[in-house]
Amino acid sequence: MPRMLDVSEDVRAEIGDAEADRLLVGDNAPGSYDCTSCRTPGDSEQERTSTVLFIGEETAVLAFAHATCIPSQVVQVSEEQLQGAVRSITGSEPEGPEGPKGLVPGQAVLGVTSGLVLIDDELHPALVVEPTGAIARPGTDGGGGDDFLQLLLEQGFQPVHRMGQLPALLHGWSILLAMGQLHAVLQPGTGGGASVAWWQAHAPLQVTEGWRTAANKSQTVLVFAAPAGSIGQQPREDLLRDALEKAAAGGLLVAAAMPLAGT
Repeated sequence: MPRMLDVSEDVRAEIGDAEADRLLVGDNAPGSYDCTSCRTPGDSEQERTSTVLFIGEETAVLAFAHATCIPSQVVQVSEEQLQGAVRSITGSEPEGPEGPKGLVPGQAVLGVTSGLVLIDDELHPALVVEPTGAIARPGTDGGGGDDFLQLLLEQGFQPVHRMGQLPALLHGWSILLAMGQLHAVLQPGTGGGASVAWWQAHAPLQVTEGWRTAANKSQTVLVFAAPAGSIGQQPREDLLRDALEKAAAGGLLVAAAMPLAGT
């Protein structure tokens, strides 16, 4: 039976017309699946479904998602991230001639909180990124400690010593907002290619009307990042500001300004 699948031009270009056509007529496509975005069940016979192609250095995995969660797209990820995606999609370890590479038990994920930050008497839309655990440099076993801030500094983020100064614009990065919801933080692709997701929401993240209004006005979002345990989940924006100032004073905060993509 034909599936209600969306196959984007980017995905079709990667998998080829023959494979794309087989998917669309119901071959090689699952009926039921677990959405790769929100992790809840879906049915490609009953609801529009997006094909999402994850591409690593050596491996590619085709996954499925509710079309209401994310559009059909190609997502470039590291090989380590892709092996983790395979485990989450299939519930098992990936198989290959050399076995899984660089798998880290209890791999940390990035938590993202939105809020408004007052700088120079003006409210600015901000995102605060904090991992759930230490971040190791790709290709290492994590024995060298938490490399999260150093990796971001190498990407162009700048240290924050006080919260009263706007961070510099980070070229090539952007914030993807669609239908008033936060979908991803995008970074430049390798070799000047298309942007890829540095962080992508499992399900679109709701932001407040005030945050969205400020973002649409400035067309810029401030992104602050700190190591695991530095900020925490703060219930109010004043408490979030206090936590950011404490992290900055301790040398544990970096930031960048990014243009807004979408509305």
